[in-house]
Amino acid sequence: MGHAETYAEYMPIKLKIGLRHPDPVVETSSLSSVTPPEVWYKSSIPEESIDSGWLSALQLEAVTYAAQQHETFLPNGDRAGFLIGDGAGVGKGRTIAGIIYENYLLGRKRAVWFSVSNDLKYDAERDLRDIGAKNILVHSLNKFKYGKISSKHNGSVKKGVIFATYSSLIGESQSGGKYKTRLKQLLHWCGDDFDGVIVFDECHKAKNLCPVGSSKPTKTGLAVLELQNKLPKARVVYASATGASEPRNMAYMNRLGIWGEGTPFREFSDFIQAVERRGVGAMEIVAMDMKLRGMYIARQLSFSGVTFKIDEVQLSHHYVKMYNKSVKMWVSAREKFQQAADLIDAEQRMKKSMWGQFWSAHQRFFKYLCIASKVKRVVQLAREEIKNGKCVVIGLQSTGEARTLEALEEGGGELNDFVSTAKGVFQSLIEKHFPAPDRKKLFSLLGIDLSAQSNNNSPRDSPCKEDKMKKRKGEEISREAKKARKTGGLAGSSSDESYSESDISDNEESDNESSRFLSSGEDDDFNPFKDESSEDDEDDPWLIRKEHKKNKEKKKKKSIDPDSIQSALLASGLGSKRPSSLSSTVVTSSTTNTSANSNTHTSYVTSQDAVERAQQMKKELLDKLEKLSEDLPPNTLDELIDELGGPENVAEMTGRKGRVVSNDDGSISYESRSELDVPVEILNITEKQRFMDGDKNIAIISEAASSGISLQADRRAKNQRRRVHMTLELPWSADRAIQQFGRTHRSNQVTAPEYVFLISELAGEQRFASIVAKRLESLGALTHGDRRATETRDLSRFNFDNKYGRNALEIVMKSIVNLDSPLVSPPADYPGEFFKDVRQGLIGVGLINVEDRSGILTLDKDYNNIGKFLNRILGMEVHQQNALFQYFSDTLNAVIQNAKKNGRYDMGILDLGSGDEKVRKADAKKFLTPGYSTSGHVELYTISVERGMSWEEATKIWAEQTGPEDGFYLSLQIRNNKKTAILVKEVNPKKKLFLVYRPNTGKQLKLETYAEIKKKYKKVPSDDAVAHWLEQYTSSADTCTHAYWRGNCKKASLGLVCEVGLRCRTYYVLCGSVLSVWTKVEGVLASVSGTNVKMQIVRLRTEDGQRIVGLIIPANCVSPLVNLLSTSDQSQQLAVQQQQIWQQHHPQSITNFNNA
Repeated sequence: MGHAETYAEYMPIKLKIGLRHPDPVVETSSLSSVTPPEVWYKSSIPEESIDSGWLSALQLEAVTYAAQQHETFLPNGDRAGFLIGDGAGVGKGRTIAGIIYENYLLGRKRAVWFSVSNDLKYDAERDLRDIGAKNILVHSLNKFKYGKISSKHNGSVKKGVIFATYSSLIGESQSGGKYKTRLKQLLHWCGDDFDGVIVFDECHKAKNLCPVGSSKPTKTGLAVLELQNKLPKARVVYASATGASEPRNMAYMNRLGIWGEGTPFREFSDFIQAVERRGVGAMEIVAMDMKLRGMYIARQLSFSGVTFKIDEVQLSHHYVKMYNKSVKMWVSAREKFQQAADLIDAEQRMKKSMWGQFWSAHQRFFKYLCIASKVKRVVQLAREEIKNGKCVVIGLQSTGEARTLEALEEGGGELNDFVSTAKGVFQSLIEKHFPAPDRKKLFSLLGIDLSAQSNNNSPRDSPCKEDKMKKRKGEEISREAKKARKTGGLAGSSSDESYSESDISDNEESDNESSRFLSSGEDDDFNPFKDESSEDDEDDPWLIRKEHKKNKEKKKKKSIDPDSIQSALLASGLGSKRPSSLSSTVVTSSTTNTSANSNTHTSYVTSQDAVERAQQMKKELLDKLEKLSEDLPPNTLDELIDELGGPENVAEMTGRKGRVVSNDDGSISYESRSELDVPVEILNITEKQRFMDGDKNIAIISEAASSGISLQADRRAKNQRRRVHMTLELPWSADRAIQQFGRTHRSNQVTAPEYVFLISELAGEQRFASIVAKRLESLGALTHGDRRATETRDLSRFNFDNKYGRNALEIVMKSIVNLDSPLVSPPADYPGEFFKDVRQGLIGVGLINVEDRSGILTLDKDYNNIGKFLNRILGMEVHQQNALFQYFSDTLNAVIQNAKKNGRYDMGILDLGSGDEKVRKADAKKFLTPGYSTSGHVELYTISVERGMSWEEATKIWAEQTGPEDGFYLSLQIRNNKKTAILVKEVNPKKKLFLVYRPNTGKQLKLETYAEIKKKYKKVPSDDAVAHWLEQYTSSADTCTHAYWRGNCKKASLGLVCEVGLRCRTYYVLCGSVLSVWTKVEGVLASVSGTNVKMQIVRLRTEDGQRIVGLIIPANCVSPLVNLLSTSDQSQQLAVQQQQIWQQHHPQSITNFNNA
């Protein structure tokens, strides 16, 4: 059994119209092993569009299947939807235009098209024009006034396509009226019986609908769902190259009919549980099942010709010194934060928020240091590639704009050097979140007049004072809010767990977000004491913006409420564990007795010196930062542009408004990116054109620009040099990675791009690669039905965020605090005491806690969270983190070896019959399955696999061998009067690794070293080996290894089947529409084998060339499963008969139901 090949060349099977696609297209091999349903739908698209190749064969195939799927209804009465999972470059835009055109020609003249950004409206118009549908007009939803779309003041739009972004879907007018929300406007325009097309393009943007943990579904997700529920007859199309990189992101795809009424999964949550419990293999089954039913299609531009390489950057001595100094600074900052919080007796909620901010900043700080270490290497590589006649695209995630603007504000608009993003992160953390309350500010905030306090006057007896105070509090807070917003403080999450894997830190810096916050400079009332952990919508900047608007309205009628004062005091540490009289003093408006006041005064004094000590610590930290700041690296983006020849040579496609440049005289200044004749909005498109025309040979793209921009070596563009796409920081999510790589790899290209991933030798840096490898792996699985699809072999070296990784990490952490014995020995080349040093390092990054009184070491509560571990160890000294990482990797390898030895290792889809095995189909049973599609069925195949090696085959291989140690060997040990014969062939002379063939099991997967072989075997001439070979070959047809070597087998004596070492094995494979009987299969597997049995997916190629993909059913589960399937088969046959009878009586309503 081996791993499967990942991709297969793609051609439409059932539809024979249209011209070939201009580029080679592939489909994952597991998807290509299932065939889509028959085509009975006849398309109305004019001959001209087809014969001119405006829609290629595979685009027409998607249009036809979508239209065909739209003719069927789900059991709950909704019209079925269709999912296009095509990758970048297959021409998803034209396919969608084709579906809209098809329906337009049939009289359904209204359509709605959702996408990510308004700029893509021009692409939509171009796509419609390109396929010959130029009479269909596209209107932007956000250009309409609120009110009826078909009314006069909106230009009486009665037909065409309304193009909208997901963010505009939740837009709402403040003026009121019947159609004051965009959703109501759309619903009115469509009408209740709407049966036209609704397209959700790039639909992974609505992915946060299904809450994970404590997060709430986003408004966008809910609006997408509501729109589908209100228009049950609409023809829904979901389109996204990344489909859903994780099954939870499918929550809004309720028209696929995978869950809900009449399906095995009542609720989406049942579906999620079933799939996530079974791992990635399960998603492969889901994708195949959807293709079988004709509701999913997923092709990708072939990645052949694309080269991947990982470039590991060496760190300079100077850089390591600077890094280690930064580590020391953060360790001391952690101690000071802890001490200050204890000093001022901060309450729990404030601590939680503070540590959340601390670790989030910690992670960003070291992320910037990591990126900075690669700038020199990127510049060097870029210059080389340009010399070699290629052009370069550099991908970044964040621009650090927020930090630059902060520095500008501080310097009054003047800069004397490039801004250090890393420095800005640390500085703003200390200034905003260090637990040392500024007393004057606090008391003025609360309106407590300290001078009045001493005279025992009530601070709040005159109305005019109260007014003034109200105003002051408003200003104070809004100023704080502005400050917080500049750093994206809104998106900061506080809970420790939440940011370890999330995209928060990107959002705080990702350029489009920060510019959005910055531009919304309204003076709103943002409460700086709000617990940030409730901000779980960081993926949805629109939500945050809406919150501001709401607050703005409330502000007019604002008065101080007791709670906000109490929380203000608590947050400053002056409220917790103190008498509650303090808060009551401030709240009572004019009747205040003196004794309460004096009480306040004393409690305030007690904490006074504590506060001053905390203030002192804060100052020390800022001084430390100043000392270090000369060595900290500047903003990566500005430095890159500067090193590569300035803005005149580099096309910058990012979301930031301005940049820092060095002038001819060596001075540094900040300039706006906009040019005289080009507004900022269109700037990225202009820059793209300059790159495509060859005016500039280097492009730098960031997150903001990466959606929808094409930079490939297009046949129509002037600049046809080969693209070299370098990524400095791999994106956090595969969705983004695919988006970015898809910029340079698209259809109609002269040459395929080269990808270079720069990874520094910092241990945790491999972690970003690991996350992408993981996301890409799961993405390949989900989007294209095969999890090895997107990893193209290379990045998986760094993929350790799985159950084996977690298990290894648990062993590592426990062995460091002596709770467990180590599985492997620590790195031999480590200078010093490994466990002792690493223990200190891990205490410094908060993964090991020291009990105050006893000094006992305890592990952090989620010490086996890989993401958190890899984030945190970035904050350890370079040699320490590398050694720890090495120790972790060694432990992981040991864990995986053990799993393989015990036969518990899960490796995705297994291939039978790909190597030397011969696969025969011995038997097949077919069962109809329940579901809205009457043709759904599963088949249970009995497969026999022959895996041994005959003497003839062995001598053939031996004849081709050349190595001195190659040949036949016999075992030194004699058991049951028999010796083992093996054939050995050297495959890696450097490491002395050999391939072993055995008579009963053929070629072995595991390579053996020469030393291992010499221990147990001795080399013999072939004549000596032949008798032993033949004896084992013959008997292994029906005798297991135990019986052969020992003369008896425990299992066999109990009447059970034992297949260990048999040459012929029997497998039972369930294929077809497995999803519809999923719960039945789960039930049988669990009841017979216990819940821990994993669903192993297998792919077979039989001797006669038939391909089968399905689930392996353990032998002891076969008969109960057959019984279950037979009963459901009978009831389904009854249903089909009833339906046929009904149709004979109602001949007019046969809407192709039989073939649905």
